[in-house]
Amino acid sequence: MADRIDLGIVGFGIMGERLARFATQHDQVRLAGVWDPAPEAASRLAAAVPGVAMLPSAEDVIAACDCLYVASPPAFHLAHAKAAFAAGKAAFLEKPLATDVDAARAFVEAAEASGARGAVNFPMASSPAVAQLSAWREEGAVGTPRELAITLAYAAWPRSWQRDAASWLDRPEQGGFTREVLSHFLFLTRRQLGPLALEDARATFAVPGRSETAIAARLSAGGVPATISGGVGTTLADDHNTWILEGPAGAIRLRDWSYAERRGADGVWSAAQDALPNERMRPMVLKRQLDGVAAMTRGEAHHLATLREAFEVQAVVEGILARGA
Repeated sequence: MADRIDLGIVGFGIMGERLARFATQHDQVRLAGVWDPAPEAASRLAAAVPGVAMLPSAEDVIAACDCLYVASPPAFHLAHAKAAFAAGKAAFLEKPLATDVDAARAFVEAAEASGARGAVNFPMASSPAVAQLSAWREEGAVGTPRELAITLAYAAWPRSWQRDAASWLDRPEQGGFTREVLSHFLFLTRRQLGPLALEDARATFAVPGRSETAIAARLSAGGVPATISGGVGTTLADDHNTWILEGPAGAIRLRDWSYAERRGADGVWSAAQDALPNERMRPMVLKRQLDGVAAMTRGEAHHLATLREAFEVQAVVEGILARGA
């Protein structure tokens, strides 16, 4: 395989376009082609990444690439990834892995048995802020973890920049903030603390046919108790989130995706000196994610979220949503 890997993209929505833009700047990746069934996708592709072809079908993209980035809505993730694996290609999937837990379990088991090259796009695997949290933990800032709290809040759902995708993002079958956002923080929890086990949960669906408006859950992560709360209409912000880990030596948190913060003896939270807002950190994160995609495609060791990790996250997510009212 050449030094550069050929990356194909199926699904040219927000995430497909975002990764495509950064892929054109990456020294190990070349865009081989894109496919999206929406008529307007071709004009958006031409404006975003001129010169990259909109191919006639997903099959054509798979034939043209070394690795397929699956950025379609969740209901189609497994079908596209299976097609890529069947063609001997690697696959990099958007989260959630799927919405059907049994189908996802069978998919992961088959991929592991065959040695298929696959990973899932959880950007926290490449986040400098998450690396800072890990460094603080190694320095003893927390001690033995005692408890974790995850809080998610939205002015409205979908968020303002996602409203063009409300047809599926605000539907209970594929959408909602539990799948779209909480999954990231569950992945972070799994990486930091260990295996996840859901103990209790409640999901509120206030409007029939629409996604959840509130969740509350308790789980164990590597034996550490964790609480989760989330709600729509609970803040004026487009998106506000915190992940707080407490221990006998102190506490650390990730706030609003990109701010690593540490609580001092005076109870005041202070951000890391090099903390950046999410929009400024994103280029660094995406570059490292694409570094991982190139390594994974070549069959080399990588730091990306594995299919197994993504399945564990999905099982918890769907467990929460199944307890809906």
